[in-house]
Amino acid sequence: MKFTKADIENIAEVLGATYKDMGNNFRLTIVGEEDDRRISLEIYPHTQIGKSEGSLLMVYTASAFLQLQFCTGYVISKMLGEVTFVAQHKGRISGLIVESGAGCSLYSNVDESVLSGDFTRLGPEVMMSSIALSLSEHLINAGEERLDADALAEGED
Repeated sequence: MKFTKADIENIAEVLGATYKDMGNNFRLTIVGEEDDRRISLEIYPHTQIGKSEGSLLMVYTASAFLQLQFCTGYVISKMLGEVTFVAQHKGRISGLIVESGAGCSLYSNVDESVLSGDFTRLGPEVMMSSIALSLSEHLINAGEERLDADALAEGED
């Protein structure tokens, strides 16, 4: 996936972030005023990664550095105030969830089969990742790069 300026604007709006075009990447700053937290999200729309080219995301927090290489799509939710970035490869999915309150979670190398079905049948140590990444199943099944989760929820009765 190659992020466009329109993607960056939509992502920044949902996260309540400011962004800066740095030339080869976009840098978003997210401030969680309630908890006095601050994180930065850098999105490289198209960059060299080893012998291939792809998109790269990096999150800087006060105590961690997270990176998602070869992002294949994202799910945006204004209602939840978060964006889930996903990377899919050979039946596995990794998801980087960035929240408007300056929170961030990373789930890596999750088997796609746990995204659907009865979550209660999974062990609690696996359940969290399957619930957190469940919306990305719609993205994968549709073969899309972008998904508005709020529009998906409005379509359900």
